[in-house]
Amino acid sequence: MSVKVAITGCGTWGRNLVRNFYNLESLYSVCDMDSDTLCKVTEDYENVKCICDFNQILTNEEINGVVIATPSHTHYSLTKKALEAGKHVYVEKPIATNSEEAKELTELADEKGLVLMVGHLLLYHPVVNRIKSLIKDGALGKITYVQSDRLNINFFRNDRSVLWDLTPHDLSMASYILDKKPLHVKSAFGCSVNNDGIIDITHIDVVFEDEIIAHLSDSWIHPQKRVVLLVRGTKATAIFDDSFADKKFELYDNQTKEKKLIECPDYIDIEPLKLECQHFLRCIETRVKPRSDGLNGYETVKILEEAEKIMLGSQYGKISNIKLASSRKKQKNQPASQL
Repeated sequence: MSVKVAITGCGTWGRNLVRNFYNLESLYSVCDMDSDTLCKVTEDYENVKCICDFNQILTNEEINGVVIATPSHTHYSLTKKALEAGKHVYVEKPIATNSEEAKELTELADEKGLVLMVGHLLLYHPVVNRIKSLIKDGALGKITYVQSDRLNINFFRNDRSVLWDLTPHDLSMASYILDKKPLHVKSAFGCSVNNDGIIDITHIDVVFEDEIIAHLSDSWIHPQKRVVLLVRGTKATAIFDDSFADKKFELYDNQTKEKKLIECPDYIDIEPLKLECQHFLRCIETRVKPRSDGLNGYETVKILEEAEKIMLGSQYGKISNIKLASSRKKQKNQPASQL
């Protein structure tokens, strides 16, 4: 079966998806509201159809899969339309911005026998999978604590908050490597540096099965990018620092007083997004559930929703449909945030 994919949303991250699916010879069309963006796609990618109307994707019988890389508040409605049209869907994280919608999409995909995959990219990262295998083999001992720091600059702030933009990565990654379900939020703190209600910094503690605590820190205001995962066990601590070009992954002995480096484990050096895109295509071809399926997306959203309620308190009930304020619109010549 030859899988043909349509991508809707060709912003900073969407362009990476366009590149990968094109190189995998599966890109059929790209949909975006910006005509300049579509012109650029036409110039760079031969024989890719560019359209402005999402409905044209839904009615095109040649398209098997739809990739949704639009702002998070649009994910639910676009994913639902695509599933109802009989399309397999890869939707960027989060799957939705409330748990009821996430659950509905998961059930809809199951009912129709369609692939629903969430863009939890780090579940496909070679280093993350190496850590998961070390945990499974007992090399770290009994896991007691996980910490993930994802700090970067984001001038656009074109999402609901940093919680919905970055924390899905940390939460889904922690659940994946531990192979345990997140149970509840122990504490949650959020800060809006401009005092405009848009949360730029978050710190949340999540309790997983077996009473393992994961501390997740995310920020849109750090000029120096920092992407670090720490996994502490009774025997050893694994540190994955994705800020570095090399020596990203190290193991330290916890049973000595010195900061003794055990080793720098090897891992396959392949772009995680390429592996993720390949996985989506393979799931469509074989009709197996993705590693980051709808249930995985639902469990992530449920915890984020709980954390946001704690952060906002009485203000939580005032959240409505997201409309981007002028201060959050993309500015020319400003860099975009990254993972």
